[in-house]
Amino acid sequence: MIKILYIILLSLIVVNCSTQKVLKQHGTPSLLVKSKKLLINNSNKNDIIKLLGSPSTISKFDKNTLIYIEQKKTASTLKNLGKMKIYQNDVLVLKINDYGILEKKELFNKEDMKNIQVSTDVTGKKFKKNTFIYNLMSSMRQKINDPLGQRAKKRKEISQR
Repeated sequence: MIKILYIILLSLIVVNCSTQKVLKQHGTPSLLVKSKKLLINNSNKNDIIKLLGSPSTISKFDKNTLIYIEQKKTASTLKNLGKMKIYQNDVLVLKINDYGILEKKELFNKEDMKNIQVSTDVTGKKFKKNTFIYNLMSSMRQKINDPLGQRAKKRKEISQR
């Protein structure tokens, strides 16, 4: 009887396991294929939105730069306990001129992003203690720490003794 129970339990576990990898997708699907349909100096902003949808983000510095992202993750091997690994990571940057015509397109993939150099410089702070903001914040800190002014009174009493 116990053997039958073990067989049923083991078969349930095996049946629920899948041989197909788990694939999670984020962003615009098939970005590489769709980007080939966009022609420089021919496609306009309406064509881009019709083909790719709304952009993942718009550049903060230039409103005519649209950025589309596609990321695919897959579950890694059993030894990593199902931790997701980036399988594909594509970024499409589209530059549109003032007339709404596609001027430039750049596609970055996972390997291209490994070659990006990140600056290691550290910005130093130039903070002076005699500024208006510093004085304002210092007085606010004093009022928060001692709202009734009791500490100042005690110091005055001690100094008079």
